[in-house]
Amino acid sequence: MKTVLKYYRKYWYLIIISLAFLAGEAICELQLPSYMSGLLEKGVGTSDMAVIWSYGWKMILLSVTACVCAVTVGFLSSIIGSKISRDLRFDVFSQVMNFAGEEYNKFSVSSLITRSTNDITQIQMLTIISLRLIMFAPIMGVGGSIMAVEYSGGISSLAWVIAVAILIIIVLIVIALTIVQPKFARMQKQIDRVNQIAGDELNGMMVIRAFNTQKYEEEKFDKANAELTRTSLFTSRMMALLMPLMTVVMNAIMLTIVWIFAGYVEDFSQIANMVAFMQYALQVIMSFMVISMIFLVLPRARVSINRISEVLNTPISIKNAEGKEQPTGERFKGDVKFEDVSYGYGGGALAVENISFEAKSGQVTALIGSTGSGKSTVVSLLPRLMDVTSGKITIDGIDIRDINIKDLRNNIGFVPQKNMLFSGDIASNVGYGLENATAQDLQKAVDIAQASEFVNSGEKGFEKEIAQGGSNVSGGQKQRLAIARAISKKAPIYVFDDSFSALDFKTDAKLRQALAEEMGDACVIIVAQRVGTIKNADRIIVLDDGKIVGEGKHKDLLKTCKTYLDIAKSQLSEEELDL
Repeated sequence: MKTVLKYYRKYWYLIIISLAFLAGEAICELQLPSYMSGLLEKGVGTSDMAVIWSYGWKMILLSVTACVCAVTVGFLSSIIGSKISRDLRFDVFSQVMNFAGEEYNKFSVSSLITRSTNDITQIQMLTIISLRLIMFAPIMGVGGSIMAVEYSGGISSLAWVIAVAILIIIVLIVIALTIVQPKFARMQKQIDRVNQIAGDELNGMMVIRAFNTQKYEEEKFDKANAELTRTSLFTSRMMALLMPLMTVVMNAIMLTIVWIFAGYVEDFSQIANMVAFMQYALQVIMSFMVISMIFLVLPRARVSINRISEVLNTPISIKNAEGKEQPTGERFKGDVKFEDVSYGYGGGALAVENISFEAKSGQVTALIGSTGSGKSTVVSLLPRLMDVTSGKITIDGIDIRDINIKDLRNNIGFVPQKNMLFSGDIASNVGYGLENATAQDLQKAVDIAQASEFVNSGEKGFEKEIAQGGSNVSGGQKQRLAIARAISKKAPIYVFDDSFSALDFKTDAKLRQALAEEMGDACVIIVAQRVGTIKNADRIIVLDDGKIVGEGKHKDLLKTCKTYLDIAKSQLSEEELDL
């Protein structure tokens, strides 16, 4: 709660102005019944038209003033709510951008999307309603009660009538909240679930069609959707019952007031007092009805506030070291060294253990091993997508944890195992992360990545549109564009995490040759499944079950490492093995 409250403090001046206009509106509303009583007693009761016109103009002026104040408060509350939701969305997104793997594992993607949209919308609605109604209701309740006592004509039983009405309303609100509060928390999780299923089905549409599981996916979505609908209907119906019940209470109070006053009416002044008292009693009861409307939004908004605070208060596990020398803007030579590095996901069992090797500038270092051997984990530790559990990684002798994260990643051209293209065009994807990429830089990058053939073949060239996730290009084209994006950084270190798997052997060979020619001074680390891709590497690291079981050149490993020999035999012919 405190995390979100600081956003309101930022706009304190607008809140104070809103409160001033609210006070003005409340004063006008509280004065109207008083003038109405005077109109009836001194004007209508005496048939004095001058008095009637005098009170009439005053009541019109008060009504217009109240209307202007109400419109101004509504305008300001909308501005405050929109600004706060804007700031929350920005900070939530910025926080998520800094999340490491451990933080992402805590929140699902669908949940983060819901928190960034639906939950913040609930907070925005609460802000608007709070400024307009929560602040207004207490003023009207207290002021109406004071004025009602003044016009009660000394009838003590009338105060009890209002007290009983308020008590009944409070009991109804408490009962409703007790029932629906758990449902609101469940509803937000069900929204997460619906978003998750919808996202999975849309992203996996080709697989769903290939396996003819449309009916199964429809039923799965329908089940989640039905659960959300049932919860939403239950909460809506429970909260909808409040208004008619309170209307019954309000009408019963009006009838009781008339019944009690009927025994005391002696002249026209008592009728005027009765009308004024009824108006003030109505204002008091309406203020509590307004509060009940707040409780339609408050429970759900409270859940949303907690969910947003949970994201904003999540500590970032990977951040710049404090109190240490952090070179900024430096370009490294590119000598990488892993020293007894171990890592376990979420602090659990170690995925890789005691990894030690060197990858020098001007050389190609390759990692190979069976699926799940820890290859991707090892290379993900280099740009600090995850932090080592023990040991250290150095670049040019400097521990990467002592290097500014931005500088570290600016010095690494990284191609992840799962290639991701962003909506836009080819130029924006290849030049992603570069502020002043020229057309020549982009063209050279796609030439090296062997992507120029399909990039230049179309009429639009680099302006060809790329759909979200690169869904309108093939797997090989997507992979080559991802490689071109890394190459365009002109970094001293390049990491290719299984980045050639979707390429045919001919394209693979051309790409590796181009890399060797154009980036001879860079440190190149390649993760591969195919022996043919890395057999000419300067150093090959063989991993098995998270540990290094072999290290050396291709021919040496064929003789000294059984794991590497088994991989090579499964892929190469006897002639290619040359044993």
